[in-house]
Amino acid sequence: MQMKYAGILGMGFYVPEKVLTNYDLEKMVETSHDWIVERTGIKERHIAAPEQATSGQALIAARKALEDAGIEAEQLDCIIVATETPDTKFPSTACVLQDLLGAKAAAAFDLSAGCSGFVYSLSVANSMITSGLYKHILIVGAETLSRIMNWKDRNTCVLFGDGAGAAVVGEVPEGYGILSVEMGADGSGGKFLQMPAGGSRKPASHETVDNNEHYIFMDGSEVFKFAVKIMASASKKVMDKAGISIEEVDLIIPHQANTRIISASAKRLHVPEEKVFVNVDRYGNTSAASVPIALCEARQQGLVKKDGKIVLVGFGAGLTWAAVAMKWWSK
Repeated sequence: MQMKYAGILGMGFYVPEKVLTNYDLEKMVETSHDWIVERTGIKERHIAAPEQATSGQALIAARKALEDAGIEAEQLDCIIVATETPDTKFPSTACVLQDLLGAKAAAAFDLSAGCSGFVYSLSVANSMITSGLYKHILIVGAETLSRIMNWKDRNTCVLFGDGAGAAVVGEVPEGYGILSVEMGADGSGGKFLQMPAGGSRKPASHETVDNNEHYIFMDGSEVFKFAVKIMASASKKVMDKAGISIEEVDLIIPHQANTRIISASAKRLHVPEEKVFVNVDRYGNTSAASVPIALCEARQQGLVKKDGKIVLVGFGAGLTWAAVAMKWWSK
C-alpha cells in the first residue's frame, strides 16, 4: 500500500472582541503594566462575552478553516477539540461543534492535554490520515479561560486569554506535511498546574467554592523550569526524527506562555529569535488555542510558505509536551 502523508489544508482563528489591557488589570488587582510586561511580555488579552462558550469560539474558527481548505462540513470524518474549558463535562464540546457545523458524518471527541492540546491533536490526526482511517479531520484548540480565572490572584489572572484556532488536516503530496512527531508527559508534575476541584476527586461543594478550588492553580517557578527545558528538548527531538537541522528550519511556533520562556528556549536551541514567532503580547496565554492562533498569524504575515520547514511545540498541564515538524504544503 502506498504511504500517505498528512498536512494542514486550511486554517482559521477567532478571538473575542473585548480586549483587557494591563492598564485595565491595574484597576482590578494589585499589579502594573510594567510589572506584567517585564515578567511575561503580555500587554493585552481577549475576553469572551458572557454569552460566549468555548463551542461558539470554536465554531467561528472552524468555519474559517473549512472555507480556507475548500472543504464542506459534511466531508469531515472526525472532529477533535483540544480544550481545558469545555462547555460542559459531557457531552464533549466536539459533539456540540459537530452539531453546530452540521458535520453529520464526523466522529467527535475532546482531547485534554492542556496547552499542548492542539499539537497533540495534530499528532492524532496525522495517524488517522496516514493510516487511511479518515480523509478529512477538523482539529480545534479553543479555550474560555476567563471562566476559570481567579481575578483576585495577580499571579495567574494577568497571564491568560480566550480564543480559538482551527485546522483541517488531510492528505498532501509525498514529502510534504507532517515529517515527525514527539509527544510526552510527566504526570508527577501535574500538581504544578491544575484546577483542583470539579472532578470525581473533589466534586463541587460549598467548601471547594469557598476555597477557590475551581480556578487555575499554578506554581509559576516550577512550570517555568519545566517549560524552558522541555520546549528545547522536544524541538530538538522532533527535528532529529525528521532528519532536519535547526539551520534548515524556517520558523518555530511555540506555545505562547510568556516571552521569557520563549527566549530562554530559543537560547537553549541556539536559534536566532527572528526564527521564533511571538504574539503573546496581544493575546496572552490562550492554552490549546495559542499554537494555532500563532500559526494562522505567521501564515498571514507570509512567514509560512510552501516548502517552508516549521516546528510547532507546546507544553502544558499534565505535565505534557508535544512537537511536530512539518514541510508546509499549499496549492
